[in-house]
Amino acid sequence: MITREQMHELAQFEDPSACALSFYFQPATPRNKAHKEEAILSKDLVREAFRKLESKNLESKNKDKDRSEHAHADLDRILRLSQDLRGNGARAKAVFACSAQGFWREYDLPAQTSGTQLSVNRHFHLKPLAQLLGAFPRLGIVLVDRHRARLFDLRLGELTEREGFFHPLSRRGRGDGFAGYDAGHAERRVADETRQHFKLVAEVLKGALDKGMFDKWILGCQETHSPPQFESQLHPYVAQKLLGRFPAEVTHMSREQIRSHAEQIFADTQNRRSQETLRETLDQARGNGRGVTGLRRVLRSLELGEIQTLLIGDNYMAQAVECTGCGHLDAHLVNLCPVCGKETREVVDVAEAILPWVIRHDIELFYVKDDPDLDKVGNIAALLRFRSDQSKNVRSIDEAPAHPSLGRQAGRVGRYRGAASG
Repeated sequence: MITREQMHELAQFEDPSACALSFYFQPATPRNKAHKEEAILSKDLVREAFRKLESKNLESKNKDKDRSEHAHADLDRILRLSQDLRGNGARAKAVFACSAQGFWREYDLPAQTSGTQLSVNRHFHLKPLAQLLGAFPRLGIVLVDRHRARLFDLRLGELTEREGFFHPLSRRGRGDGFAGYDAGHAERRVADETRQHFKLVAEVLKGALDKGMFDKWILGCQETHSPPQFESQLHPYVAQKLLGRFPAEVTHMSREQIRSHAEQIFADTQNRRSQETLRETLDQARGNGRGVTGLRRVLRSLELGEIQTLLIGDNYMAQAVECTGCGHLDAHLVNLCPVCGKETREVVDVAEAILPWVIRHDIELFYVKDDPDLDKVGNIAALLRFRSDQSKNVRSIDEAPAHPSLGRQAGRVGRYRGAASG
């Protein structure tokens, strides 16, 4: 299971000789027991990667024989690994490798990636992983009633029980006593015990959020009494992280039912939030407010640190150039960087090129599917935290020095929120 820190590690990696290998294996139900389709596909991908490497070496002015041999060794290892992978609903796998720098990482994933694929470049190919992490974020799930509670962690389709609570309620006597006094006293005692139980669960939940065990959470409870009584004990910060509720019996609900309810609530929430954010972004852009559209404006806002949320069409691709010195990305296909004057190199897929930067800087990202309004503005837009061109104290990107985090030595800033499909 991949962590946020590991995602940052992948986003920061760069190999100047373009030998960073990314391999995604998506299992499929085979038509025969030999699994020949998967083996043939893997061999074809490796063969094509070999061909591109040889072609690149022939074209390169500065041939690096050692790095080429390292890349060939990685491809051979991928080919051997693919022979051991099986379909029939098995888990998917992602491999990121660059033996020239002693780098090899393998991650098991849910079988919902965008297909088996292999790429070799300067950076790792992270879009399939970002989409998957957006669809399967770290979610907490709390099942609670008056004297029981269970805390689950849902990550990449795997449901793990973290903690359980059981507080038996006090037993009532045989009678209500004189004038019902004992009955009232017993009811108050039970109510107080229930309140203390809810308070304890709320404190544990806040501690889990503070420790970063999960980013959002979902509540499962009996519909009759638990929501108002339990939620009144929640810290405002915890209440703000609540995505939704579903009816649940603490001890009589299967893990599959819990997972299904939680994933449906999250999907509905993300779809709604994606559409609301897109509408707000387009409205703000039309009013020259906290919204920008089109690749050129988005890249400028990205470098100025203005972006809060980035929205990209699911199949969006566009060319750009990247400075070999400062890392500046430019939508104009110029030969020299307008910021530092050094040579630029072509970027075939700018959406892939900006993804590591987005991850490092904790920018919320939505991949939006087939939206005509986003298509009209170029299939890329951003909601801003602020607009620097409306401040007298901030220089334009053409006047400012290169942003230090765009170069090869970019540091990690903030936390990666993940990407989602809208």
